[in-house]
Amino acid sequence: MRKIILFIASSLDGYIARSSGAVDWLFTDQDYGYTDFYTQVDTLIMGNKTYQQVLSFGDYPYADKEVFVFSQKQQGRTENNATFINRDLEEFVTQIRQSSGGNIWLVGGTQTIYFFLKHNLIDELILSIHPIILGSGIPLIVNDPSLECSLNLQDVNKFESGLVQVTYTLNNKNAD
Repeated sequence: MRKIILFIASSLDGYIARSSGAVDWLFTDQDYGYTDFYTQVDTLIMGNKTYQQVLSFGDYPYADKEVFVFSQKQQGRTENNATFINRDLEEFVTQIRQSSGGNIWLVGGTQTIYFFLKHNLIDELILSIHPIILGSGIPLIVNDPSLECSLNLQDVNKFESGLVQVTYTLNNKNAD
């Protein structure tokens, strides 16, 4: 079964973006393991707001991957060869996990992460914690006590910039 990996950055206080969606606070001074991670995935899943944010950055960075965008209203393929998904999401994820291929990158955003956590669909979490407190913004995880799950620490990397990257596996019913 293919692994679903949430590879994401957050502020120290748990925000993945400013309230406006801006991520201008993210470090771009080095790779932080992104290239190695990116070569291990062949499929990306993200919410429509995240997809629209990615489009606002300029050149579309995921043309070489299969991309699925969860949307309540849109359907079909986009000009970037991404596919909008608005049917039974849990059934879709089950099917894609059982298909052949590499790892699946859960890109974000908050509502999509919430769905995956709620349904125990994340196998691994790689979190790059930036040494900044935003005070407000778009949270990494929706405040919902029913999301409680335990994590197993796999690795910790610290960088001179102050960024800390932690890797966890999640204890869920879908793990191999």
